[in-house]
Amino acid sequence: MKIRYLLLHAYGMGGTIRTVFNQASAMAAAGHDVEIISVVRRRTKAQFPLDERVRITTLVDQRDGYGPDTLLRRIRRKLRGRVVPSDEFAARYFTERVERAVIDAVSAVEDGVLVTTRPALNIIGARFARRRVVHVAQEHMNLATHKPDTRQQIIKYYPRCDAVVVLTNTDRQDYLEVLPGTRIERIPNSTVLSGRQPCDPNSKIVIAAGRLYYQKGFDLLIPAFAQVVAAHPDWRLHIFGTGPKQERLQAKIDELGMQDNIRLMGRSDKFAEELARSSIYALSSRFEGLPMVMIEAMAHRLPVVSFDCPTGPADVITHEKDGLLVPPGDVDAMARTLIRAIEDPDLRKRLGDAAYETVQAYTPEVVMPQWENLFSELLAAKSEKAGVR
Repeated sequence: MKIRYLLLHAYGMGGTIRTVFNQASAMAAAGHDVEIISVVRRRTKAQFPLDERVRITTLVDQRDGYGPDTLLRRIRRKLRGRVVPSDEFAARYFTERVERAVIDAVSAVEDGVLVTTRPALNIIGARFARRRVVHVAQEHMNLATHKPDTRQQIIKYYPRCDAVVVLTNTDRQDYLEVLPGTRIERIPNSTVLSGRQPCDPNSKIVIAAGRLYYQKGFDLLIPAFAQVVAAHPDWRLHIFGTGPKQERLQAKIDELGMQDNIRLMGRSDKFAEELARSSIYALSSRFEGLPMVMIEAMAHRLPVVSFDCPTGPADVITHEKDGLLVPPGDVDAMARTLIRAIEDPDLRKRLGDAAYETVQAYTPEVVMPQWENLFSELLAAKSEKAGVR
């Protein structure tokens, strides 16, 4: 079958991009004709591995710059009308030129399966994809996370999709409540287990990763770890990722005098090795979809200490069995739980071994047939409907 994935920025970093690359590679390996369409391109090389049989095309190449989204441009878009909700998290990417390029690209798809991967693209797909094309909307965030205008358009337009696919059962129930009659499927992210080295039980490194942004809660993790250092001054916290909060987070580290114990590590092209060099994974997000990096950490037998934030962690982790869940946003509880894990190596090993067993359900061998079955079923239904006409 022919499958096209529409991504905002296939050359960027992030869990959605990594997940789509994994899906596309698995589908190509299964013999399908797969293409990734990147709405914008701001780098020369993709940041994640991709099967060489998967084609990448770009709608708007911005490697030479993309200019400021000026007030005048925003006013013009408002006067002319825009499709992407102004409060969608990536709305700033959708200049008039970019939005038009996406609409034209979606309208030009004539057959096969079109998979869109965020609300802005899902809404465009729902409005402009041809009826004979199977349109599947992926949701990588929980419904409550979306802002009012985006949520309103989700409710209005998602019923036009052939299916909406979410990451967790919690998400599925939330979407079913607001989209009665719409086909909502739960298919989790997948991760490859082969070749992953177990974590180092003797390491004194707690590792965390994600975009340096409000959602990821590193401003909560840093003061929590400062309490850890007071009890265990030889332990370190390594935070991987980049983003707009980097200077503010570094200032917080400096203010607490934690420069020797807490480091912002930036990006790493050997992140799997960094996971294997650690002994605890900390997840401090305020909200999640299904945290891909947490699942990867579990594949390294890393015990996870996580805020029990809306959707994601508790959909994977059973508290005290394969990880430890902490009340959302509770800095003191995060510190106490990290200290507990640090002081109990047997607990870390038990949680890590159980975590590895849990992530067996997230391998491509388990997840990808779910996608293939969904696509095949939707294509057959579309073909049958066209035949009836």
